[in-house]
Amino acid sequence: MLVAVDTGGTKTLIAGFDHDGNIVGEMEKFPTPRDPNEYVSVVRKKLQDMFGSQDVEALVIGLPGIVKDGVAIWCSNLGWKDFEAEKAFTGLFKDAPVLIENDANLAGLAETRLIDPLPVSALYVTISTGIGTGVITNGHIDPGLRHSEAGHALVDFKGEVREWESFASGRAIYQVYGAYGHEITDQAVWQEIAERISRGFLAVIPTLQPDVVIIGGSMGTHFDKYSRELEAILRKELPPHMLYPHFKQAEHPEKAVIYGCYYYAVDYLTREQA
Repeated sequence: MLVAVDTGGTKTLIAGFDHDGNIVGEMEKFPTPRDPNEYVSVVRKKLQDMFGSQDVEALVIGLPGIVKDGVAIWCSNLGWKDFEAEKAFTGLFKDAPVLIENDANLAGLAETRLIDPLPVSALYVTISTGIGTGVITNGHIDPGLRHSEAGHALVDFKGEVREWESFASGRAIYQVYGAYGHEITDQAVWQEIAERISRGFLAVIPTLQPDVVIIGGSMGTHFDKYSRELEAILRKELPPHMLYPHFKQAEHPEKAVIYGCYYYAVDYLTREQA
């Protein structure tokens, strides 16, 4: 059994996988506790209740922030700093390794592995509570860019330099329009949302020049509502000599992290057994 935990800025999702990548049993979904100590207590109990009697080979936890050596250095949307996540969960399933990784990296890993042929470079962008990014090179999390946080890229928006996610994330869109994506039907509003989302891409695409851009997260589920407008803006503004990446909606916009945990665990166990 491979156990996956997707910790988001709003909700947490837990699932178990067999070695063929099939989810075993029911997934557990609940609001993410804001206090890290409460988070550990709640998640440990749920994991024990769900998998305590089973043979767990690896536990992978995705966190929405910068992760180094099992420690969440900073999770801005949760307000967590220097959270020792690996230490908090080590020993829960005997000797099973506890693997901690950035959630967008995990989501990008899963979604890129689904593309045939495998692109050399893929940029995964999750647009939900915040904006997270993962860069996948040759089917693996890029080691030189694994700590990148493009959602915090500083770009000009309406004459003010701001972080991309501060005006284009799902949370920001709700604050501006008073509605969630599934409640927005006015195409003029989607045009404005495309404009907001485009600002960050105009900074990130020339820097990374990915072959593929994958859109996930809660706003990724509505990609068809603004994809045409977004492409029109980017094609107009990006330098004409630059190869325009292929944009696609994530296959599992709100479950990509969970599937990424599975691939991450399989890769880890394969290396350990080699």
